[in-house]
Amino acid sequence: MKHARMLAPLALAAALAVALTGFAPVARAAAKRSSKAASTESQAAPRKTAAYHQFTGTVVSLDAESITVEKGGRTPKQMVFTRHSTMRSTGDVAKDSRVTVYWRDEAGKPVAHRVVVKAAATSGTD
Repeated sequence: MKHARMLAPLALAAALAVALTGFAPVARAAAKRSSKAASTESQAAPRKTAAYHQFTGTVVSLDAESITVEKGGRTPKQMVFTRHSTMRSTGDVAKDSRVTVYWRDEAGKPVAHRVVVKAAATSGTD
């Protein structure tokens, strides 16, 4: 009870000091300006999809224009990638090889920019 009687005047004094210095309105004005700046930046420059996505799985089919990779597991998924004209690959991309495809969404279609072939797992029994 004594603490409550002591804290009430301190809280009143702090509120009065803030009101007299004008600190609170400045903080609100700065917050308004920053939210306006953030909204104009998002409208002016739409988000670009410059980042690469990854998809790891097994090559199902392969031809000159596309590569189809299938991911197994609980929820299997299959993706068909268009080959980019400057697509790089590490290793020999062949059917049934395990690969990681680095791709971008270009005009609504997944386009492979780099394919990394994973090393085949060796058996540990001798």
